[in-house]
Amino acid sequence: MKDLKLNIQIKECQLDELSDIDRSIINMAIEATDTSYAPHSHFRVGACVLLADGTIQRGCNQENAAFPAGICAERSAIFAAGAQHPDQAVKILAIAARGTQGELTQEPVSPCGTCRQVMIETEKRFGQPIHILLYGQRCVYVMDGIHNLMPLSFTEF
Repeated sequence: MKDLKLNIQIKECQLDELSDIDRSIINMAIEATDTSYAPHSHFRVGACVLLADGTIQRGCNQENAAFPAGICAERSAIFAAGAQHPDQAVKILAIAARGTQGELTQEPVSPCGTCRQVMIETEKRFGQPIHILLYGQRCVYVMDGIHNLMPLSFTEF
């Protein structure tokens, strides 16, 4: 038996340590939480992507009583961008959330496994990593590439 060591890199920083564009994309993800439809979980998630051509696409979670008919914020933003701008790579993805009382989460919110797989496919499609920003009031996690969140990923059929 042999142990494998997986190396990932996630930076923890404060909002004011980020670039203007990163802060702007995070603020748009926070704003996107306001349009979330979450009558069941009351956990509102917003996402924002910046495409290679400068286009910005927001997304938010949309719940449905017929689970799993809803969609997460990350997939909402990525799929809308792909439908409207199919030739543009996703450069930046920011994610923010509000808890059940409407407050912004203290800790950064991490995407679910399904959203991570969509991010893997998006990176593979365009041949470049996505700059990922996970917002929390205490800090922001910053990483370049989904492999930092999902080092053992499904990439072949």
